[in-house]
Amino acid sequence: MKLYDSVGPNPRIVRMFMAEKGIEMPKQWVDLRAGENREPPHLLRNPHGQMPTLELDDGSYLSEIIAICEYLEEKQPKPAMIGSTAEERAECRMWTRRVDLNICEHIANGYWFGVALERFQTRITCVPEASEGLKKIAVNRLEWLNGQMAGKDYLCGARFSLADMLLYCWLDFGATVG
Repeated sequence: MKLYDSVGPNPRIVRMFMAEKGIEMPKQWVDLRAGENREPPHLLRNPHGQMPTLELDDGSYLSEIIAICEYLEEKQPKPAMIGSTAEERAECRMWTRRVDLNICEHIANGYWFGVALERFQTRITCVPEASEGLKKIAVNRLEWLNGQMAGKDYLCGARFSLADMLLYCWLDFGATVG
C-alpha cells in the first residue's frame, strides 16, 4: 500500500490513525497548495481531487478519510480505533458522523469561502458570503458538544477513537487558520 499525503487536517487524521495502530507504509507527497491534487496524475487516483488517497496492493485506490481508516482497521484490527464490537463501532461511527457533519464541514467551508478564498475560488465552488455564518454554526455545535462531554474523557467515553482524531485535527487546523 501507499498513502498519497499532503498538508491539511484530512491527511493528518489518516497519519494519526496509522500512528495509533502502528501502521507504516510508503508515502508520496502531493503538493495541495500548488494544486497538484487537481492535475491529471492525481485525478486518475482520485477523480474528486481530494486528499489523502490510499493505493491498495492490487493497484486500486481509496479516498475519503473514513473509508481509508475503516479499511486499515479491517486489515489490522488491533488496537481498535473504531471499535472491537458492533456496539463500539456503531458508537464511533455515530460520533464521527456528528463531528464531521456538524463541525468539520462548517470549519472547512468557512475557511475555503473566507480566509482561503483566493486560493480555492478557482478550484471549488465557493460562497464567500457564507463564511462567517458557517464559522458561527461550528462554534454553536462545539458548544453543544461540550455539553455532551460531561463525565467523558473521549467522545466514545473512556476510549480514544477515530472520532477524537477527526475532531482534534480539525479544531487544531481551525485554530491555526482562524
